[in-house]
Amino acid sequence: MRSEESRRYKSAISGVIVVDKPIGMTSHDVVQVIRKGTGIRRIGHTGTLDPRASGVLVILIGPAVRLSEYLQTDKKRYEAVIRLGSVSDTYDGDGVIESTGVSCDISEDRVLDAIESFVGEIEQVPPAYSALKIAGRKAYDLARKGVDFEIPSRNVTIHSFDLIEYNPPELAVDILCSSGTYIRSIANDLGKGLGCGAYLSALRRTLSGHFSLRDAVPLPKLQESFEEGNWYQYLVPAAEALENAEELVLTMEQETAIRHGRRIEADSLEFDLAKGVSEQGELIAILELDKEAREWKPKKVLYP
Repeated sequence: MRSEESRRYKSAISGVIVVDKPIGMTSHDVVQVIRKGTGIRRIGHTGTLDPRASGVLVILIGPAVRLSEYLQTDKKRYEAVIRLGSVSDTYDGDGVIESTGVSCDISEDRVLDAIESFVGEIEQVPPAYSALKIAGRKAYDLARKGVDFEIPSRNVTIHSFDLIEYNPPELAVDILCSSGTYIRSIANDLGKGLGCGAYLSALRRTLSGHFSLRDAVPLPKLQESFEEGNWYQYLVPAAEALENAEELVLTMEQETAIRHGRRIEADSLEFDLAKGVSEQGELIAILELDKEAREWKPKKVLYP
């Protein structure tokens, strides 16, 4: 395939790859691996995973990077191991760990009561060692330089918090939470609540929106598919990735109008947003309903 044809072909590839990120890599590292393997530059991800964490990382390919705000990834599920009796300045095993000298001989009933107190909407302060911006600078850069600063608290929702196993000084838990929740902060706050201190020693994301580990391909396996040239088998088409969005199949005339930024007539006023797809199932645009005009207007066109 000639270079210009190859460029046009790659620019038309759009969708999602769900990766099982290994421990030791940043989310950006994974993006770089996929850029190199696919030859596609336009790649992003939803929901950063710390290097010490593994699990579900949703990668957006090509024009689908513009769909991040529409993907239902507002819920995350994690399996975590929390170690009692010590604290960490980063709230995890990467930081400076110090024993609190407090006994970890805590009853399981007391642990369950403490866990239950987190369920619902809670106020949480993210770790100082995080990528959040403080006055335009990343918090972890300021923390490493010893700069004194405060991170504002945020409201997050813990949908469920279950104890899987308790083997002092460690407990394994399952947490379903809203996007933006720091499990490291939960570990640190749990330690404060129990009076013995705690930090996060292991973390695995098992769910991001409707994407689970069942949908995820291990990164080494994906890298093998790059070499074999069959990586497309792991690409979820953009239209399928927007699983919960109402689908509107466009005629060729409607598709042409939408591609040129023009409105089309709306037969139903039931939904405010819809994914406009071609008769071949290709996602053309995100459409927004103008109820007064009874028209669908292009909100985000993926292909010109």
